[in-house]
Amino acid sequence: MEEALRSGMVLKTVFVSERRDVPKMVPRGVEVLRLTEEVFGSVVETQSPQGVAALMVPPVRVLGDVVGSGGELLILIAVGLQDPGNLGTLVRSAEAFGAAGVLTTPGTVSAWNQKALRASVGSVFRLPVVGVNASEIEGLKSWGVRLIAAVGAEGVSVVEAQEMDFRGPCALMIGNEGSGLGQEWLEMCDAQVTIPCPGPVESLNAAVAGSLLLYEASRQRERIDSGGERYGRFG
Repeated sequence: MEEALRSGMVLKTVFVSERRDVPKMVPRGVEVLRLTEEVFGSVVETQSPQGVAALMVPPVRVLGDVVGSGGELLILIAVGLQDPGNLGTLVRSAEAFGAAGVLTTPGTVSAWNQKALRASVGSVFRLPVVGVNASEIEGLKSWGVRLIAAVGAEGVSVVEAQEMDFRGPCALMIGNEGSGLGQEWLEMCDAQVTIPCPGPVESLNAAVAGSLLLYEASRQRERIDSGGERYGRFG
């Protein structure tokens, strides 16, 4: 709730359990409802709730909020992700590593899911998360954005992460936790990238893989001036 208020979100109603006081951070004029412990526990998903919850007005985001930022765009695309913890973590990583926003396809869990909200640790309040369809993703190419698919297996056309060029406008596409990216998405992409793993594992968790690729993209985009100091990552 503190992150929401710091990010300029508007609270509509605050729910407080009978065992705790109304937090001082709640703005004046916001409706406050007191609930019994039993009722409060029935409306939140956490096993050990802190006794305070809120309804708020989520921001309305559109594709232009992401691509309109200009510069060397870095975008994350979540294709059919179903685990809210994975999506929330990716939103957090996207903000941490300088992405312009996160795009989600039909079938992806909502970024406003309670678990996704907690996993994003407030990043979803600030970073645009926009639902899009396949044609809109294809349309990113008209903005000069390269589509890069994250895949779990090596192949003839697959490039290892450290060898992939993430400079310039590009969008990282992360697929479903179980089935990955379907053939229609792979055919749409301009390149495929994988993270080499020396250990005997089949693939990485979607959130881990996406975060590592976002870090590599951020690392490549860093600029060092003549004095050895960073003067900006993008654009």
